[in-house]
Amino acid sequence: MRLRILHTNDIHSHFDQLAKASTIIKQSTQEHTLILDGGDFADFRSIELQGTKGMAAIELLEEVGYDALTIGNNEMFNGIHTLEYMASNSFMPFISNNLVKKDLSAIKGVFPSVILHKNNLRILITGSSPDMGVFNEGLGVHMHSYKEAIVNELERNKGKYDLCILLNHVGTFADDELAKEIPELDVILSAHDHKLYKEAKIIEGTILNSAGKYGEYIGIVDIEIKDQQVTLLHSETIETNGVEADERILAILKVNKERAIEALSQPLYKLTQPLWHDVIGENPLTNLIADGLRDSLECEIGLMNSGIANAGLFDDVSNKKLIEICPSPLNPTTFDVLGKDIKQALEQALDAQTCLADGRGPGFRGKFAGRLHVSSNTEIVHDGKCVHDVILDGKPLEDDRWYSVASSDYLQRGSGYPTLANNRNDQYQAEEIKDVIRAYANRCEFIDQAYLNRWKLATPVKV
Repeated sequence: MRLRILHTNDIHSHFDQLAKASTIIKQSTQEHTLILDGGDFADFRSIELQGTKGMAAIELLEEVGYDALTIGNNEMFNGIHTLEYMASNSFMPFISNNLVKKDLSAIKGVFPSVILHKNNLRILITGSSPDMGVFNEGLGVHMHSYKEAIVNELERNKGKYDLCILLNHVGTFADDELAKEIPELDVILSAHDHKLYKEAKIIEGTILNSAGKYGEYIGIVDIEIKDQQVTLLHSETIETNGVEADERILAILKVNKERAIEALSQPLYKLTQPLWHDVIGENPLTNLIADGLRDSLECEIGLMNSGIANAGLFDDVSNKKLIEICPSPLNPTTFDVLGKDIKQALEQALDAQTCLADGRGPGFRGKFAGRLHVSSNTEIVHDGKCVHDVILDGKPLEDDRWYSVASSDYLQRGSGYPTLANNRNDQYQAEEIKDVIRAYANRCEFIDQAYLNRWKLATPVKV
């Protein structure tokens, strides 16, 4: 009995590229074909997904003809409720053998494995999701050991299947070890680290393949199952660039984009005062974020870089405007930092070249790092080049004291301002920075407060 497996991974909502991949998938589909995705299909940087609670992705998966999908980290990043909504409304199974809610209960619509039937074959498909470490708590999830979870699924389904396929969103680094330690795995289709195999490889009899990223390649694995032996007949990864796009995919995208824009454009409220923005100069929008973070996370100081936003807010506020001005899916984060490291970062922020430096970093969708802004309980006295004093709640900042900071995971990693990476006790929230703007931009006291300057020029001493 023969079977063709077509697979993708780490599409990351590059749906224009998916339209090309769909053409190849439909052309390459034979009578007995499985179409699988290894996760990170749905990246919520896409306005189509944000405006449809992810259902645009489900429509696209259905049109292409996917049989199953494992859950990557990006399927989690819009919150557990969105994941549940997508999974429970999907025609095809969302699979993860090691992902549960943080209270250890099951996620609605998510299966640890499924058995599909093709060409009289019983095919067990299981999938593993990546452990997000310190992000798990904020995302509201718990990750079991993927190795133990795989073994449990194989044992639970013993005697019920003829072929086992693992969709592995842990990364290719784990593949070799899994192939050697768990001989019951017949095929491992890998994801997460965006590796591209020109063709499948075999380790200890297990077939391994990975198809790169962004829908730039389609993996093809042709196998034969005979006398309980699985034989690789043919494999390749086909490039999608230059291929004509599937018009049906483009049409679905167009409809969902229009639907999303309409939903996201609904006014939430009107601003009492405009919140203008500037990359180098102190501005009320970034001040508002710093104040909102400190208030919501209950820390001693709020700290935010103006590069988090790329424009100001005026008049009506809508979810569409919030996405446009604050596109980075960065999370409110608390951590402790020594006073001297905060001071050094603030002094660095006086340099325009630092503010205008390329702000690239994980999750960052802006252009510049931007000026550091602090919450309204903080005053920075400077001469334009050096910071003379930092006053927090009426007291000078102490060099060797640890202070609790409300900020983002971007600054927690030291992006743009390296000394802030010298921190401890970091904790991440599931929300995004744009949610802080939404929550505080309709509160008059915070709007008024945002116009209070925190950076003060030192008064020259007259002799």
